[in-house]
Parts: sequence; C-alpha cells; structure tokens
Amino acid sequence: MEKKASSKKTSSGVELIKTIFWALVIALVFRAFLFEPFRIPSGSMIPTLRIGDYLFVSKYAYGYSRYSLPFGVIAFDGRIWRGAPDYGDVVVFRRPGDEGVDFIKRLIGKPHDRIAVKASVIFINGKAVQRTPTTTPLNDAGRAFPRVMAFKERLENGREYVVLERSLDASYSRADNMPEVQIPAGHYFFMGDNRDRSNDSRIHLGVVPEANLIGRAERLFFSHNSSARLWQFWKWPWAIRFWRIGMGID
Repeated sequence: MEKKASSKKTSSGVELIKTIFWALVIALVFRAFLFEPFRIPSGSMIPTLRIGDYLFVSKYAYGYSRYSLPFGVIAFDGRIWRGAPDYGDVVVFRRPGDEGVDFIKRLIGKPHDRIAVKASVIFINGKAVQRTPTTTPLNDAGRAFPRVMAFKERLENGREYVVLERSLDASYSRADNMPEVQIPAGHYFFMGDNRDRSNDSRIHLGVVPEANLIGRAERLFFSHNSSARLWQFWKWPWAIRFWRIGMGID
C-alpha cells in the first residue's frame, strides 16, 4: 500500500512538472511571437497613453528581428516575415545605440520621406500635416490637462489622433522647429503625442533602424494612476482606471 501511495505521489509530481513546463513554453511562445506586454513609464504619449497604462504589442505586425526574441537569444540581421509599419502606428522599439531600453512613439516618417517641423506643424515631403484645435482631453480627476492646447492631427492615410502642445511660441521648445531631414533607407521617424515632453526623432533619439522595431501597440489590458500600493487593496477601486481597460490604441 505504501509503495502504491508513493508511486501515485511521484506520478502526480511528474504531471505537475510537465504541466508547468508546457505552460512556460506556451507563455514564452506567446510573448516571443504573438503579443508582449509593456508598461508605460512616462508621459511622452499623453493623451493617447498615460503613465501606468499596460498594453499588448503585436510582435507579428512587422515581422521579427533579433530584438523580438526574449533576451536576444538568437542574433540575426534584418527582419524575417516583414510587415510594413504605417503612418500613425504607435510602435514599441529599442532605442538606437542603447538597445536595452524600450521606447514607444508614433510613426510619422518612413524611409526616404522628407520631414520638417515649422512652428509645431509637421511637414511630410513638403506638405503640412492637417491640424485643427480640439477639446483638451480630461485627466484622471475629470479636469482638462492643465497649461496645454490640444490639436487633432490627420495624416495622409486618414489616421487621426490628438496631440498636446505647451506653447506655440517658437522659443518654447527647440523641438517645435526642425530643419528638413531625409530619412535614410531602412529607418523610421517617430514623435510623441505630448509634443513638448517627448524625447523623439526630432532631438536626441534620431531615426530608428527597422531592426529595432518590436511591434505595434494594440490594446490596453490594465491601467492605474499609481495612487495605491499593491498591498493597499482598499484603495484599488480608486487607483484602477477601469474605463481604460480594453481600449484600442489609435
């Protein structure tokens, strides 16, 4: 009887290990090839994305590069099963020159495009991006974001999104004016929606190689405003942004 009991325990232990192993394999495949979760740590994409948002990024949208796999375990050049990013996509990518850091910005320029910024207005291949004033979005307290102006931009492919500006004074931010640059082959130009609070391709970041693209931001699966610690469960109802959970990312 003791041997049978011991045999059953051993069998149960083996089955548990096998279950955990296959669960880890499935999770790894899901993360490496389908969807990867990311957290928004800064306000450079307000109002589209807010600090404390958690989202899924589709890894298959643009194909795979050496940075698509966890820890870069398989190094290879270029991309396989390439997909073409489109204007207005919100993209997660590795910072050029510091590939251990993830960035998330909006795609404004493709290879060979000519990009300029004049008094905060974007020019793509010599043509101004359509921009109209709009209602300033509301923050978590139900009030408009302070000291900003909101504009709706519309790209040539019809994509629309809202951007924030702190000032239209040309001296306020050197990123509000940028001489025309031509994007090299195999590179992309990105900007944050919170225009005067974004480190992007206008300054510091530069253009981003295609190999650094991780994927397209698709949908929020969680969001909180950081007002409650993990153990402060009684504060969760007021810290979790329930209305943002499940939102698609335009």
